[in-house]
Amino acid sequence: MERHGTGDGADAGRVRAEFWRTARRAARQIPFMEDVVAAYFCAFDKSTPLRAKGILLAALGYFVLPADAIPDVLAGLGFTDDLTVLTAAIAAVRTHLRPGHRLAAREALERD
Repeated sequence: MERHGTGDGADAGRVRAEFWRTARRAARQIPFMEDVVAAYFCAFDKSTPLRAKGILLAALGYFVLPADAIPDVLAGLGFTDDLTVLTAAIAAVRTHLRPGHRLAAREALERD
């Protein structure tokens, strides 16, 4: 599984450009980081249905945006709103998160 798959639109480009920087910053504050990274791989997987991609890209886009409901720079609170959005998105598309996405996530997190 490639680290950078193919996606559509400006949201996909923004997520692809900012995801890894934001993920590294949030890794200690998000207890289910492997799910978040698996969601990233799922969003850029060509076999993922368009609806699931849209849900994931919207949530991941919110995650990487520097300005959101609670600024990410606030220690302890910054990723709280991101956690909520990501949890809901992952729950909505959980059936599309494949073992290959999870394996790629584990490998990526071990490298970083």
